[in-house]
Amino acid sequence: MTSMTVDNSLALPEGYWTRTRKAGLIMVLLGLIAAVYLTAIVPNEPARFFLGETTAASGASFSINGKVGTLIFGLLTIACGALLILTNKRFGLYVGLGLAFFVVAALIWQIAETGGQVPLSSLSKITMEKSLPLIFGAIAGVLCERSGVVNVAIEGQLLTGAFFAALFGTMVGSQWFGLVAAAIGGALISLILAWLAIRFLVDQVVIGVVLNALALGLTGFFYEQVMREDTKSFNSPGLLPVWTVPGLSEIPIIGPALFKGTILTYAALLLVVAATVALFRTRWGLRTRAVGEHPAAADTVGIKVLGLRYVNVMIAGLVAGFGGAYFSMVTASSFTKNITGGLGFIALAAMIFGRWHPVGAFLAAIFFGFSSALSSLLQAIQSPIPSDFLAMLPYVATIFAVAGLVGRSRAPAADGKPYVKG
Repeated sequence: MTSMTVDNSLALPEGYWTRTRKAGLIMVLLGLIAAVYLTAIVPNEPARFFLGETTAASGASFSINGKVGTLIFGLLTIACGALLILTNKRFGLYVGLGLAFFVVAALIWQIAETGGQVPLSSLSKITMEKSLPLIFGAIAGVLCERSGVVNVAIEGQLLTGAFFAALFGTMVGSQWFGLVAAAIGGALISLILAWLAIRFLVDQVVIGVVLNALALGLTGFFYEQVMREDTKSFNSPGLLPVWTVPGLSEIPIIGPALFKGTILTYAALLLVVAATVALFRTRWGLRTRAVGEHPAAADTVGIKVLGLRYVNVMIAGLVAGFGGAYFSMVTASSFTKNITGGLGFIALAAMIFGRWHPVGAFLAAIFFGFSSALSSLLQAIQSPIPSDFLAMLPYVATIFAVAGLVGRSRAPAADGKPYVKG
């Protein structure tokens, strides 16, 4: 019987379609959508961008033809995808650039379609503002999980911080006291998390979910029974003052975002730097990472594993609680039920997307903040895209980022694993 041979000359090498090349294929498809479909339907009208915070006629601006701009940025998206496929390298760089180019192409399409005008400095400022609670929440998650404790309770810490800021800031008559109270509120949730997770070895994910429900229930109850009954005495903390750095705040696009904000804006930027230096350049950081990776080995060299975990979880609670003041003293001057609206979970996603690194978490928070700001912008220019879909953008971005872009990023080895000293 004659044996049959199979011609494998045209077969792809085993393992050719790696995660990087698959992402490249997705980038190529997105680029084709922009370069072919969007370019075909976009009107031959200019898309106008202003460098300032307003669209005043006297402000500096530039325009790009809708068809030309959509085509150019669509082709750039395709180029990023092609580079991913051909080189199988620099996943984060080319995916980030490709997504950015596609977003710009889609934005040009919508602006040309609606005849709207975009003040870029205002867009960057809104992006930073919407990123603030995510930055504080994500850094809180990094501090916990680098220590080996899963922090699903970020939502509860933010919510409790917002409640304490409004309640005690109003009762004492001081917004600064409200900020301190917000940090204490977040720390209280962290104290319960640390006590149950470290002392009693309860499942940390379950604890986080329960604490979120507890914070939602308690703050909602006291809002109805106390705050709502006497708003003036218990729920009128006022807005935090805006501080402007002369000169730097006038820098186009980034100036208003970084140098014109409340104390939370500057604290968030300093927090990212401080957390990065502390984790990777200090003895405390080395011990924290050792406890999160191999607690048994850390214990043998004299590091108090459980004590360090307690301290770090409490610090994380202070950070998240402080960020919670954003909801009741920046975007609003009062507290309402469930005011955080699930942003604590997006902060958790930002931490994962940022690969458990303070800088990565910060950039991921900015990404999610931008998607939320973009949603507001498209609604403002009366985009034909349904408003319900636009409101979903931050959450859709979260799902794609965590499920598709993070890939094989590795959490600290001992993350979520209780440690029992032998």
